[in-house]
Amino acid sequence: MAGASVKPTPLLKDELDIVIPTIRNLDFLEMWRPFFEQYHLIIVQDGDPSKTIKVPEGFDYELYNRNDINRILGPKASCISFKDSACRCFGYMVSKKKYIFTIDDDCFVAKDPSDKDINALEQHIKNLLSPATPNFFNTLYDPYREGADFVRGYPFSLREGVPTAVSHGLWLNIPDYDAPTQLVKPRERNSRYVDAVLTIPKGTLFPMCGMNLAFNRELIGPAMYFGLMGDGQPIGRYDDMWAGWCVKVICDHLGWGVKTGLPYIWHSKASNPFVNLKKEYKGIFWQEDIIPFFQSVVLPKECTTVQKCYIELSKLVKEKLGPIDPYFLKLSEAMVTWIEAWDELNSAGGDSNGPAKK
Repeated sequence: MAGASVKPTPLLKDELDIVIPTIRNLDFLEMWRPFFEQYHLIIVQDGDPSKTIKVPEGFDYELYNRNDINRILGPKASCISFKDSACRCFGYMVSKKKYIFTIDDDCFVAKDPSDKDINALEQHIKNLLSPATPNFFNTLYDPYREGADFVRGYPFSLREGVPTAVSHGLWLNIPDYDAPTQLVKPRERNSRYVDAVLTIPKGTLFPMCGMNLAFNRELIGPAMYFGLMGDGQPIGRYDDMWAGWCVKVICDHLGWGVKTGLPYIWHSKASNPFVNLKKEYKGIFWQEDIIPFFQSVVLPKECTTVQKCYIELSKLVKEKLGPIDPYFLKLSEAMVTWIEAWDELNSAGGDSNGPAKK
């Protein structure tokens, strides 16, 4: 038909799933339509499974609720958090794609300094498809970006870089602060747009935020477990950070990179700092032991796969963090259950049996 516009095929259209955890109707997808419409969505519904979640017309999606999770994983469903956005990692497990982009339902399209809408997904894909440089810091940040390169003094033997496992994006408007900082700075908003992507150096941990995150599922997927949080657990709001610490230690061991910086999304609403404090209270104390634990972890050279690394990590969590609180004994067991469930669903014959709704 004359004049009919054919939408260009976006990057990795058939190799990437978008995972969204939610308890509400997904009206926010309307603003993301130009960027998400051609991709497959995996929606993980948290909370009451009898509630119907409305998804705007025209999106290709599968939706899983708690009943689906219990049916697909059986007893192993105990490793998936309830009443917490940590449930999103179930979407990573049932995906069959090479890459994952995950976003929260209160994250909107941001604008760059020229007032142009930012295609966050496209930038994440660029980050993942270009190498990372964890072994030597480049002062011009990402040397593979247009207009940049390796600076004088950068070893030529390291200029090939390493595969990028994770692309960690940032947020304009509401910053991702912990409850004490929220309480002290209730009106603070992030308006600083820094046009940079950098590789987090080897041996350096970081606080990973799961609301604007992409990763190579084939490389690092089995380590992207968001832990035990929410209902029945003594801690919340540490799900993504726990995953980030595990992932970074394993990436460092296996020789892969983690990038942070662009893309930005617009984080639209601040969560209640008093509710957050209740969730984070124990974590704020525990992290003073958790961080040195991860900083001191040395994985044996026999750990040549992500699964082997993760099982080894679970043993160390039990041994070193178990004495702090019984929660870590439970968490170490859940880490093993997660890997068993992952391997079952992702073996050659593994089948998720599909979601309840499509």
